Amino acid sequence: MKEKEMPGIGAAYVRVSTNDQTELSPAAQLREIKKAAKADGILIPEKYIFIEEKGVSGRRADNRKQFQKMISIAKSQPSPFQYLYLWKFSRFARNQEESTFYKSVLRKKCGVTIKSVSEPIMDGMFGRLIESIIEWFDEYYSFNLSGEVTRGMTEKALREGYQTSPCLGYQAAGGGKPFLINEEEYQIVEFIHQAYHDGMDLSAIARAANQRGYLTKRGNPFDRRSVERILKNNFYNGIVTWKDISFQGSHEVRSSITSVFKENQIRLKQEYRPKSRREASDCKHWASGLLRCGYCGASLGFNKASKNGSGGGCFQCWRYSKGLHKESCSITAQKAEALILESLRKALITTGNRYEYVRSSGSYKTSEMELIKAALSKIPLKMLRIRDAYEKGVDSLDEYKNHKERLEKEKYDLKIRLEELKSIQAMEKTAKELQLASRLQNAYDLLSDPAADNATKGKALRSVIKKIVYDKEENKLKFFYYIAS
Repeated sequence: MKEKEMPGIGAAYVRVSTNDQTELSPAAQLREIKKAAKADGILIPEKYIFIEEKGVSGRRADNRKQFQKMISIAKSQPSPFQYLYLWKFSRFARNQEESTFYKSVLRKKCGVTIKSVSEPIMDGMFGRLIESIIEWFDEYYSFNLSGEVTRGMTEKALREGYQTSPCLGYQAAGGGKPFLINEEEYQIVEFIHQAYHDGMDLSAIARAANQRGYLTKRGNPFDRRSVERILKNNFYNGIVTWKDISFQGSHEVRSSITSVFKENQIRLKQEYRPKSRREASDCKHWASGLLRCGYCGASLGFNKASKNGSGGGCFQCWRYSKGLHKESCSITAQKAEALILESLRKALITTGNRYEYVRSSGSYKTSEMELIKAALSKIPLKMLRIRDAYEKGVDSLDEYKNHKERLEKEKYDLKIRLEELKSIQAMEKTAKELQLASRLQNAYDLLSDPAADNATKGKALRSVIKKIVYDKEENKLKFFYYIAS
């Protein structure tokens, strides 16, 4: 009786084009793919069905997660599937160059046959030529469609149609009609504009909005930037803008915002202070980047004192500064500097500090010690085995003695080597502790030197300290030092 042949294994890749009104849904594409595979005697397991999220563009392969996952699985040696089914070749890619590259990878390196359900073509060179023509047409269609869409949107904007995504406080009406007010969201916008007009700053408004449970249009907490965007958005004052086209919209606006909008813009311009860009290596303060907030763990940003101020600036949690949480976590630079120097001084003269141990990865000595310990633990079992072999008459007395002497010598040699490794580790640890002490002393000397620049001081401090957490409730700094194990 002839043995039944196992079906070939296939995969399915599904992507929906949002620009194609005649496009089949993902479920419909998959249904047609499975029907075609079944007719070919090919089985498509659920784990080899790759469906992109709706709206993912076919222009670039690196933006498609499921596509990259499919390619990665196919490149396993050997490939777990031998066929890849598509609804159309354009679902694979709308970029002819990328399409050629990835198809070559699948066909030549992975041995995968690619089949289009709605565009069946013959095998051989003529079939490949037809496939290339289809790909060229798809790429032309994609670029041409993009241009047509842009021209259509420009014409719509010139005709004063609404087509942008609604901002907070509004919802789309469809068909290019004026947006409608969303009452629940609009009260958030009213609160922001009124609060700013009443004198609150951006951070305070963000904190107050978050305390009230308000969220942005995308469902995120408010920060300075999102508050500023709402205050500057001319849509709330009746102006609709798309690219460089603006017009007086016919959507509803309310006096609760329009009555204060102009004054808010004047205040925003007066308070705007452009910050000069600084290089990444520039160090505002030598403790910058090390101090952390005890409430949320975020970095404490350094704020310089004003030119007329008497202090030397302060550190403040950046999340609080942007209004992302209500607890202020600030400490003056003068106080922080004094506490850091005091901690370094104590670290030099005492061993009672609490350190964070940072182990070096891949230590061959540690691995060898573990192997030796494992070998030593197996020797008693080996002894029992040779004794059992002697008692059962498998080995003679001389053979038993020889085996026993060999195991005892092995045990002795392993113990000698273990002690050598422990001695080496102890010496290395002593040397590393001396190096750490040297770095501590160097950091202390540099931080105490008024002539040393911030970058030099910061580099020295980072060589011995991983982070410093400011616990405002306990009013103290917690230091986490590096130390070699």
